[in-house]
Amino acid sequence: MNKTKQKPNQALSSGHRACGGCGQIIAARLAAEAAGPNTIISNATGCLEVTTTPYPETAWGMPWIHSLFENASAVASGISAGLKQKAQDKKINVIAQGGDGASYDIGFGLISGMWERGEDILYICYDNEAYMNTGVQASGATPYGAHTTTSPSGEQSFGSAFRKKNMPAIAMAHRVAYVATASVGYPMDIKNKIKKALSFTGPKYVQILVPCVPGWGIDPKDTIKIGILAHQTGLWPIFEAEYGKITKVMSCPKNRPAVEEYLKLQKRFKHLFKSESGQVEIKKIQKIADENIKNIKIL
Repeated sequence: MNKTKQKPNQALSSGHRACGGCGQIIAARLAAEAAGPNTIISNATGCLEVTTTPYPETAWGMPWIHSLFENASAVASGISAGLKQKAQDKKINVIAQGGDGASYDIGFGLISGMWERGEDILYICYDNEAYMNTGVQASGATPYGAHTTTSPSGEQSFGSAFRKKNMPAIAMAHRVAYVATASVGYPMDIKNKIKKALSFTGPKYVQILVPCVPGWGIDPKDTIKIGILAHQTGLWPIFEAEYGKITKVMSCPKNRPAVEEYLKLQKRFKHLFKSESGQVEIKKIQKIADENIKNIKIL
């Protein structure tokens, strides 16, 4: 959508090319609305950049910049430094954001540097658990057992053999002022956490689980349902932390669903339901969920 045709104060308009039911575009709109108009966004390469800013158009209703895959955080640091030099009277929020590929892998070193320097910047990771924009390749955020185009293939393979990297814990180890996880299954929780994050001075990190329709092989109508099940099963703990200490958690139901309820809605896990050996792998995924419950005490 051409920016000149946007409605006033529309943070992220409908004039984009994201898939129907895209979890990332839903979460990005919620985050932008929560941040408000006095915000500058630095965006990494990825689906969010490609779908919202096909040159010379933009769906964003606020200052937005894209440079490279790895350096959204470094660009945000430069923006922050420039604002300090101008000595603005009005508080302007600086946000760097990217998918899990840009956050977990390609741009991780620059994000770590931004945290170490104590930059007053919010980093948002839209986690769809693979490199979706370039063909569903595995990333550091890909969960155990998920199929990707770079996971081992063949009848003896059960998808990714690696556990998902714990990026929120890494942020907490940097003693980031505010760390939070969220899911597109809980829209108001996303808005509340973005607003809370921006109330802190110093580095902030919010990671949002955003189901990908083609990459996960899901029905577009199930995006929110899957976002809720990820949390309720224990596979996606939702919590907040301040300066390295967990301060609040979102409880799971006492009779929480088994992980099968989450996995069976996604084609990326369908291979696990075809054999007895696959059932063994599902039990391993259930154990991961149980460990999350135990470690974060979210019941």
